[in-house]
Amino acid sequence: MTSNVGGIDRILRIVLGLALVGLAATGTVGWWGWLGLVPLATGAIGWCPPYAIFGFSTCAMKK
Repeated sequence: MTSNVGGIDRILRIVLGLALVGLAATGTVGWWGWLGLVPLATGAIGWCPPYAIFGFSTCAMKK
């Protein structure tokens, strides 16, 4: 697995994931808030399956 999620993208995924999971854990939103685990995981590992399928990457280009 080659990393395909860049720095800002990773940070946004982690923040969004934590926010959704936190809201779900406190009961503010319904069960769907637990879907925040998906962006949290993809941000943590730096690899996104749909990005890989479509050949997309937000990583900085290597010189």
